[in-house]
Amino acid sequence: MNHNPILIIDDEPDIRELLELTLSRMGYHTMSAATLAEAHQLLAKTQFSLCLTDMKLPDGSGLDLIKQLQQRPDELPIAVITAYGSIDLATESLKAGAFDFISKPIDLERLRALVKNAVSLEGQNDAPELGGATQLIGEADSIATLRRQIHKLSRSQAPVYISGESGSGKEVVARLIHASGPRCDAPFVPVNCGAIPSELMESEFFGHTKGSFTGATSDKAGLFEAASGGTLFLDEIADLPLSMQVKLLRAIQNKSVRPIGSNKEIPVDIRLLSATHKNLTDQVAAGHFRTDLFYRINVIEVAVPSLRQRREDIPLLAKAILERLCGEWGIATPQLNTDALAALENYAFPGNVRELENILERAVTLCDEDAINIDDLQLPNPAATEKSGAGVSAEDAFGDLEGYLSGIERDAIEAALSRTKGNKTEAAALLGLSFRQFRYRAKKILGE
Repeated sequence: MNHNPILIIDDEPDIRELLELTLSRMGYHTMSAATLAEAHQLLAKTQFSLCLTDMKLPDGSGLDLIKQLQQRPDELPIAVITAYGSIDLATESLKAGAFDFISKPIDLERLRALVKNAVSLEGQNDAPELGGATQLIGEADSIATLRRQIHKLSRSQAPVYISGESGSGKEVVARLIHASGPRCDAPFVPVNCGAIPSELMESEFFGHTKGSFTGATSDKAGLFEAASGGTLFLDEIADLPLSMQVKLLRAIQNKSVRPIGSNKEIPVDIRLLSATHKNLTDQVAAGHFRTDLFYRINVIEVAVPSLRQRREDIPLLAKAILERLCGEWGIATPQLNTDALAALENYAFPGNVRELENILERAVTLCDEDAINIDDLQLPNPAATEKSGAGVSAEDAFGDLEGYLSGIERDAIEAALSRTKGNKTEAAALLGLSFRQFRYRAKKILGE
């Protein structure tokens, strides 16, 4: 593919010469400007594939140029060159819409990777149609807005924090941002931070060398290395202990990791996406999450709506889920009858789309012939729920919090087992637990 030239804006002749030489050796044609005025003249008459600009220029700021270029219909990517340590300016540029940033002194290997990623966006002005299991299904206004955000964010390398309730589809959003962007052919590495034992976290994230600790029988690459060139998605990032948050911040800032037992830093090139169902601002205020890490991962926030906030999408989602399940199982797809669909539309779905999937999976196994009726759904009874909660007060926990919480957990487990007629696998799914988690809790609470 023949690319349009790359525009370089910097008032230092040595920097311009370095950039021009590096990019010409990569096979790109360049044009240069020493001021914003010169840059605007070139932008008015030439189509570019990328703009590289210094942040501080004689007649203005690179930040002003970013904001102006955001108004162009061609979505020209712009990367900024910042002074060493100017993290605040770099973050501000990303929030304003910059594709990425690079600090002085310029790391040529990182520059080449940045240019390659940015130029690959040329001509991709329309959001791609993505097939497979990773789809954002729905026609609600909130979903249309989310699709536009995904398209815009896929054309950037800014860290994105994805907020939303459990089961609402945060990982789907992360996968779509990755799949729509220049790193789509590189790895997407999802990590559930809450599922890694604290004593193994550093090894899992950064790797280790042979013999660095008992059981380290060979060198092992960490998750950062596995994701290098692609995207690292840190799900439930609020579950990271503070000691690990410090090390994560250092890896993000330095764009490198040091495996346990090694004296050598390994450079890594990742796009960082993170998520949690917790309120991260509250976690910071409570001292459970570092403020500096919060500002590094939360350059741009994307909120995923709960299923309650887009009830009009339930018929579409249910249809898609049933077709996928039955396609995987090789059986005919049953239809939801009118009462069953109405019941789903009126249900609160505390577990969001994941809960809808669990309900429909169970209904497919229970239904007769080609129709799912309201009984097959086995939805919780609101009246029974209200009755079971009558008279329960937080003050009941005074003097015996452990006993109070154990009682709530026992009631939930017994209700799930009753609903699923003793099927522990289905009870685990109903509670949003893995079978192993459910078995552990049931044994602890019920002695089973």
